[in-house]
Amino acid sequence: MSHITTWEDAVIEDLWAAEPPAPLPAADGLFSVSAGAAHLNHGSFGAVPVPVQRVQEELRTEHELDPDGFFADLPARIAAARIRIAADLAADPDRLALVSNVTEAVAIALDTVPLRPGDRILVTDHGYGAVTGAAARRAAETGAELVVAEVPLDAPDERAVREAVLAAVDERVTVAVLDQLTSPTARLVAGPALLAELRARGVTTVVDGAHAPGMLPAPADPHADFWFGNLHKWAFAPRATGVLAVAPDWTERVRPLALSWEHDKGFPGNVEWRGTCDYTPWLAAPAGFDLLRSLDAAAVAAHNTALAAYGQRVLAERAGLPPLPGTPGVWMRAVRLPAGRCETEQEAKALMAEVWRRLATRIAVRPWAGGGVLRVSAQLYNRPGEYERLAEGLAGLLKG
Repeated sequence: MSHITTWEDAVIEDLWAAEPPAPLPAADGLFSVSAGAAHLNHGSFGAVPVPVQRVQEELRTEHELDPDGFFADLPARIAAARIRIAADLAADPDRLALVSNVTEAVAIALDTVPLRPGDRILVTDHGYGAVTGAAARRAAETGAELVVAEVPLDAPDERAVREAVLAAVDERVTVAVLDQLTSPTARLVAGPALLAELRARGVTTVVDGAHAPGMLPAPADPHADFWFGNLHKWAFAPRATGVLAVAPDWTERVRPLALSWEHDKGFPGNVEWRGTCDYTPWLAAPAGFDLLRSLDAAAVAAHNTALAAYGQRVLAERAGLPPLPGTPGVWMRAVRLPAGRCETEQEAKALMAEVWRRLATRIAVRPWAGGGVLRVSAQLYNRPGEYERLAEGLAGLLKG
């Protein structure tokens, strides 16, 4: 086990002791994902539960029966949905706006924050590609500079991650765009301690909480200047549904991506309204939170956390892939691929395609120098045998 000597002993013991949880009977028939394949990548696109699909279909039918009437009171219905969603996120509804996804939200946040030539925008090498790309584009437009904090894949805990990020902060860093939970590596980055330290240094914080809603008990971090998350990953909402929370100092300065008929009413309506778009995902989103509560959110969390840990364990044991440090309570885990494998985007996509073609399994692979990162997710429709078959199949594929 030499590949995990940097882990704390307790973390190692927890990993190798991970056992598969019993399925939740209430989840039977809840999803419509195909039974002939293993969908171990819920963290990318989610899967909408059947009851929530039905709510959205009813809304679509209502819309088509009377399009004029549907749009007439739509801003008020969106606001009502937002209030319900804010309660589930422990957020202030007046500081929360519904958006399509975090890619849209980060564009709004970065377009709102003033930047000058010489300023620096800080990101990490664990960031989601489109979000990092948005930061790079904004830096190029304003004459600012993009700075990438390198966080070691084997950083053992939150403190080590925090120190790696702060080591890249100097007096020119004015904005930090950080993951709450990283997409490729499932690690906590923008925790309360790091946000407090950045705030003390005068850095505006933009937090990508794509994976937090539905998974973390209080996902919307009140210490961030801008926080955003997706509801269509873990909160059972239809695609595409996200939220953007803005600190009080910024709400009057928010610059929507497009000017609309609701513009003069200010935030959050000026961000939410975008003409003749499909708003049924947003109106159906509260049904996702209702469903999560009816299943017992704590039971769902315990099941998914245990299953993700077991998936990581079998990938380490049966495929010989070094496990990467995880974050307690997170429903995703990651392992390291051998050196020379998936070090480019093209190679990562090729492996995902091959795993699907030969093993009928969906996974997420992120390119990384020294060996790519493979991430598996756990949701109620997954079973331990799916991770076991993946591990055994990968052992053969990676030898080829």
